[in-house]
Amino acid sequence: VQLQASGGGLVQAGGSLRLSCAASGRTFSNYEMGWFRQAPGKERKFVAAIDWEIKNFVYADSVKGRFTISRDNAKNTVYLHMNSLKPEDTAVYICAATKNWRMIRFESKYDYWGQGTQVTVSS
Repeated sequence: VQLQASGGGLVQAGGSLRLSCAASGRTFSNYEMGWFRQAPGKERKFVAAIDWEIKNFVYADSVKGRFTISRDNAKNTVYLHMNSLKPEDTAVYICAATKNWRMIRFESKYDYWGQGTQVTVSS
């Protein structure tokens, strides 16, 4: 699976962005999808995940209630809708694919990674 993230940019605190991750190659709908983020000088952290059936969703506590993950299997695309953005949300956001839902928060369990898109939130 090849993954291409887009939609990042510069936004003021309190604003919104929608990230997209387009997949190609192997059957997208067979994979659980996740978003991670990495701030400068910090480790990559789990943000959100969605299962292939669009029945189960997992969020990091830091984004719960503000971010929503969704997917369109017909378009081979997963989205991250980000609202009420804060300066601490500033990071490179990276989408990834896995078949391991039980370990969905763990980056080591993901098989494919996109290149990331930069999100910068100004105060």
